[in-house]
Amino acid sequence: MTSLSPARTRLALLALALGGFGIGSTEFVAMGVLPQIAQGLEPELWASNQDGAISRAGIVISAYALGVVVGAPTIAAFAARFERKAVLVGLGIAFTLATIASAVAPTFGTVVAARFIAGLPHGAYFGIAALVAASLMGPDKRGRAVAFVLSGLTVANVVGVPVITWVGQNASWRVAYILVAAIFAAATVAIALTVPRQAGDPHATMRRELSAFGKPAVWFALLTGALGFGGFFAVYSYVAPLTTEIAGAPEGWVPFALVSLGVGMTIGNVIGGRLADHGAMRAVFMLFGAFAMALVTLGVLAHSFWGMLIGVILVGTAAAALSPAIQTRLMDVAGDAQTMAAAVNHSALNLGNSLGAFVGGAAIAAGWGYLAPTWLGLALCVPGVLFALAGWAVTRRQSDAVVKHAEPEPLGAV
Repeated sequence: MTSLSPARTRLALLALALGGFGIGSTEFVAMGVLPQIAQGLEPELWASNQDGAISRAGIVISAYALGVVVGAPTIAAFAARFERKAVLVGLGIAFTLATIASAVAPTFGTVVAARFIAGLPHGAYFGIAALVAASLMGPDKRGRAVAFVLSGLTVANVVGVPVITWVGQNASWRVAYILVAAIFAAATVAIALTVPRQAGDPHATMRRELSAFGKPAVWFALLTGALGFGGFFAVYSYVAPLTTEIAGAPEGWVPFALVSLGVGMTIGNVIGGRLADHGAMRAVFMLFGAFAMALVTLGVLAHSFWGMLIGVILVGTAAAALSPAIQTRLMDVAGDAQTMAAAVNHSALNLGNSLGAFVGGAAIAAGWGYLAPTWLGLALCVPGVLFALAGWAVTRRQSDAVVKHAEPEPLGAV
């Protein structure tokens, strides 16, 4: 890759972040317009049981998340050896077309299928974009490079998701997805114009990339992310009814809740990237503690609108800070399979998305109320921390074994 001027480097990074902005918009806009999706696609169920219709509409969120889970490892393993800019442009085109399909699909089943397909490029995009950003910023700033790419996703929650939610509430959720498709199209053009060509790994093979899954520390990191973000998405998936039914605010105030969550995520992403550069594992433990306290705060304050806003800001901050920390941890333990490590983190996070939406929806359908997903999110922190501890123990044992093997034999040893 040729040396770039500082201005060109910033433009390239902004283009990568714009792709993240589109992904954040497409992933999270469904949370804000979930009632509109439920009413539009399941009118008969909506007329008889609104809670049941909203719970069923949560499948749209889960379908996208499952697409990420499937697509991240498979596309990353296949694409690791190809030129990275070309792969990113191809993924941008796929995002654009699948999002248009989501907007025009006529039935609930076809919308679910379109959302699954739209999720397939998600993890591979973030994984490859993170590697490109890291090469532009330097190896000592990996955490901040990951955070910069993710900044588009978090800023989407401050600007894109609330605005698109407002459009979806006042026009149609289908129009909302058309706007998202336009963002993807713009990001694709920006990447094509500003990101430099960067060779893939010529030695990468499907077998080598998939070898990351043979490392226990990788699995523990993935499970840590899935369970931690399961707690986050249990809250985020149902933030609209949390705002209207628990905090007692009118529907028009839902975008304010989304902005608050997005502000927290933007702050947390910056914090998490810097903490990860000073020790990913330490950052994970610190941030899980912060996340648990944030969920408790939300659970206690949610019956007041302003208290609920404080709670969601704190939840967004702690959860977003975890993401670059966990992704950096995965890159630390994956060995040569860096493309896979950078991508598969998003499989874990979106497995958490699917888990959180499902668990939260099941609790609501069971009649436990719209605050139940918050307490379930707190419960999911416990196994998340336990898996993080297990991963730390594995790598600590491996490091001790390497040091012991490297020690010289004592004098006189036979």
